[in-house]
Amino acid sequence: MINGILNQLRAAFIKDKIYHDTGFNKNWWQIILVTSLGATALVWGARELKWLQSWELKAYDQMLRSRPVELPDPRILVVKITEEDLEINKWPLSDNTINQLLAKLESYQPRIIGINLYRPQQNNLANKLENPDKIIGTCLFSSRGRSEIPPPPDFPIHNIGYNDLIPDSADDQIIRRALLFAESTDSKCATEFSFAALVAINYLEQVGINVDFIEKHNFYLGKTIFPILTANSGSYQRLNAGGYQILLNYRHPDYLAQTVTLTQILNNQVNPNLVKDRLVIIGTTAASVHPGLYTPYSSAARQPIRTPAVFIHTQIASQLLSTVLDGRPLIWYWPDWVELVWIWGWSLVGSVLAWRVRHPILLAFIGSITLTGLVGICAIVFLQAGWIPVIPPALALVISGVSVMSYTTYRTQQQAQLMLLQVEQQQEAIEQLNILLQETTSTAIPTALYDQHSHNAPATFTSEKSNGEFFLNNRYQITKVIGAGGFGRTYLAQDTQRPSNPSCVVKKLMPARRDTKFLEVARRLFNTEAEILEVLGKHPQIPTLFAYFETNEEFYLVQEYIPGHTLHEELPPIEEIKNEAFVIEMLKGVLEVLAFIHEQRVIHRDIKPTNIIRSTIDNRFVLIDFGAVKLMQPPSSEQTELATVAIGTRGYAPPEQLAGHPRLASDIYALGMMGIQALTGILPQELEPDPETGNVMWRETTNISAELAAILDKMVSYHFSDRYQSAAAVLQDLNQM
Repeated sequence: MINGILNQLRAAFIKDKIYHDTGFNKNWWQIILVTSLGATALVWGARELKWLQSWELKAYDQMLRSRPVELPDPRILVVKITEEDLEINKWPLSDNTINQLLAKLESYQPRIIGINLYRPQQNNLANKLENPDKIIGTCLFSSRGRSEIPPPPDFPIHNIGYNDLIPDSADDQIIRRALLFAESTDSKCATEFSFAALVAINYLEQVGINVDFIEKHNFYLGKTIFPILTANSGSYQRLNAGGYQILLNYRHPDYLAQTVTLTQILNNQVNPNLVKDRLVIIGTTAASVHPGLYTPYSSAARQPIRTPAVFIHTQIASQLLSTVLDGRPLIWYWPDWVELVWIWGWSLVGSVLAWRVRHPILLAFIGSITLTGLVGICAIVFLQAGWIPVIPPALALVISGVSVMSYTTYRTQQQAQLMLLQVEQQQEAIEQLNILLQETTSTAIPTALYDQHSHNAPATFTSEKSNGEFFLNNRYQITKVIGAGGFGRTYLAQDTQRPSNPSCVVKKLMPARRDTKFLEVARRLFNTEAEILEVLGKHPQIPTLFAYFETNEEFYLVQEYIPGHTLHEELPPIEEIKNEAFVIEMLKGVLEVLAFIHEQRVIHRDIKPTNIIRSTIDNRFVLIDFGAVKLMQPPSSEQTELATVAIGTRGYAPPEQLAGHPRLASDIYALGMMGIQALTGILPQELEPDPETGNVMWRETTNISAELAAILDKMVSYHFSDRYQSAAAVLQDLNQM
């Protein structure tokens, strides 16, 4: 199955390479630029409308969960009040139990104790403790639908931190941000410090590190700067960024800090060294007291859906301590303009990929790899605490790629329809010419035009010789006659109106008859043929058509000159018999251009060695002499008796083509016969057919691999339905050898 997929992709690549080589659109960069900018604008607009925010936050959560596990914070101890503890000490805990717990902990010499429990009725909090200033209590701000919860009475307000945590939205309720400092409007919960920030700041003050608000959008802990969130930080849009907020850089919940229970402390079951010099945070984990809140780890395997608030406050406190004392990075992000460039860059990637790879299956395959690369880049950056967008650039890449693919497909279909129409017009003109020619003769095929490298040209030319003074159309200076026939000639010329006077080939076509009706049909056929050549000439393995015009009832084609020699000079009997490597190279080189013209629904109908040039510039095979214009010529006695409805050369043309019904597989047949000629040294017309199957018998004349022999046999099957139906299919089998 995998081999089948790879073969499909290989065939698709061949086809896409053919499309690319045609120079489909000279303004490709404009299409890519406009499409990428349009896709970027569309995605950026969706981002500004917050349509993508939930997706990006889910991607953020996934990257957060996928990071390697860090070691627990050694400076923090969490005292949990569990459901088991509440079976012994009923909720709400008594004032005596709280003070007993604080006394036990103080005896172990902690640096700071934070009690994350609401105790508005306790009047004696931290009573009789030696260092009550080391105790941090909490309160809760009032909000919509909820009254404030005041701190314990008679407890210093500078030792109180608010307990509020802010979820991202009503949709997911996930805690991703920490509100560290805020202005209070409540009468009793009048603190400006969050509980987590206050316990961390008090811990740091004991080692000489203080908080400072030097700049408007930052605060400092010692020399460490903490940038605060704004309304559009990262992938947030129009965020309520009041107060001083930072992104929570979570540790894995299983590796946050060491924990003990209330019962273990009260029963002296805890090693005092677990408490000494640590920040101790006390809070309940019992769901019967508080169900907990959602975090990015709520979707992780083997994690509870809700996390107790005490652990979230511990995450915040640990982040502040480890950033200052360990250099643990804060989560950073780009400004909007950099994110815009980032999204546009991936939009450009999508546009370029779609332009280069014009097959949906191959584009989907390469696009998937590219998207994986994008996710990989974002994940690697996130390992360094960088949050860069992944959803917007992915969408921009897909949208721009699909847009360019849709555009190129549309243009290709338009071109194919135009080509099909031209071919139909050509066929109609051919039929009319056949009827007219039959008035003169009905026994021979019209002779072919002698092309720029034809070896059939007569040795004697007409009196129209090259003298450097003959100009055609006041532009093309004829320098040499390189081919001639009774009603057509081929010249080497110089284009005097182009810089450096480059060489070109001028083909002069003279209709077989001069009466008005014949000329009218011939003119229509000539124009249609020229239009087809103009499209086909965009492929680098087909000479470019520079111009076509009519003068004195004679028709002229001006084409690119290809320096080189024809395959006729390389194949036996002129040269020695070729090996398999040569034949495979020849077949592949010609099949590439055949695949292109067949995609345009054009049948060459005269594939033979003299119509294939090996360019001396890049060693490529160039296909010449596209030939419905051959029907303008008079019949030749050298061809078979089915003359007027058939085009082709005996031996290379298959039976259905000689019968006047050529197909795409007809060109494949002719190329296969060339391959057999190269291997055997026998001209195609000299090979004998099998009397039972009609297939040519050639295998016994040479010794080659079974794989190549099977490919050639399939190419030259007598019945066209038994042959390869596309050039890409032959290339696919050749590439597997």
